[in-house]
Amino acid sequence: MHENADMQKLPMQMNEVNPTPKPDAKSITALVKDGGKVVGYQLDNGETLSKDEGVARARQGDIKGVGVARRKDSEYLRSLPDGTDGNNLSHLPSVSAEKPKA
Repeated sequence: MHENADMQKLPMQMNEVNPTPKPDAKSITALVKDGGKVVGYQLDNGETLSKDEGVARARQGDIKGVGVARRKDSEYLRSLPDGTDGNNLSHLPSVSAEKPKA
């Protein structure tokens, strides 16, 4: 049983930071993608953030249910395990990144 408890902690330990969300923290409701690559996050209030803005806001406790992880020289958000698959970032819908108007 001890091994199973350690395995459940592993996803949390993979994060560089597991911020404590503020009481009014927002949830991510969709991933903003460009060419299949995550470039940002859409929040439950309709606000859209770039990937870097999302990381910064999560570090400040403004986004709940996520931790900050690092791959090479890039930081990104990861879902915090809560026993529910439906709210994991990988299960959220995607929206296309808006192209700047010329």
